[in-house]
Amino acid sequence: MITYEYPFNERIRTLLRLEDLFEKAAYFIEQEGSREHHVALLTMFEILEVAGRADLKMDLIQELERQRQSLLVFRNNPDISEEALSGALYEIEQSSAAMLGMTGKIGQHLRDNDWLMGIKSRAVIPGGVCEFDLPSYHYWQHQTADERRAALLGWIRPFMPLRGGLDIVLRLLRASGRSERQVAEGGAFQMMLGGSGAQMVQVSLKPQVAYVPEISANKYALNIRFTCPDYDHRSRHADTNVEFDMLFCNL
Repeated sequence: MITYEYPFNERIRTLLRLEDLFEKAAYFIEQEGSREHHVALLTMFEILEVAGRADLKMDLIQELERQRQSLLVFRNNPDISEEALSGALYEIEQSSAAMLGMTGKIGQHLRDNDWLMGIKSRAVIPGGVCEFDLPSYHYWQHQTADERRAALLGWIRPFMPLRGGLDIVLRLLRASGRSERQVAEGGAFQMMLGGSGAQMVQVSLKPQVAYVPEISANKYALNIRFTCPDYDHRSRHADTNVEFDMLFCNL
């Protein structure tokens, strides 16, 4: 299945963007080439920008505490695995403690590194990180893969408590609903939500279904229009019924 996620608010949108960036950075850090490590560094700069929201860390800590209190209700419940419950509570408590241990503004360690900020300022210019612009960066790119990787891991490590917290919140969010089969008649689907507390919707289609959903939604209404993508940048509206699975997610 191909799953498309659509967040209903800015907070979930930010978490999804950060999740994508952390996964991308982790992938490229593990590679061997200097070009891949360049992509990892640029992705880290994107994490710095997205994570710069002043209230992001406290939002995550408060959400984890709310989830912890919800789980505590299930203590001594014979239908709930005590081992699984204790493991979930421990994970939440460890993640909260790690984020509380983050001092100062998120990413300040990068902002305080003049060499990295010089690369960041040049990277927004097309071709701005050529060797004649940044000879010291060119030198760094010619170090061994292990040396570059160690540097990248050191720069991203202070962000990791944030990643741990958002991973837990998004995992709980995705596990919160129940998938239902729906049909978009003539390629269009609409549902009134009546002020629903949903924070995200997942739309899943089989890979052989050659349509993509264009989703617009808020807490009052959901609209999905299925289109057949053309690679000359034109889309055609589906003129047949489209079956898909839909899941509303809410913490």
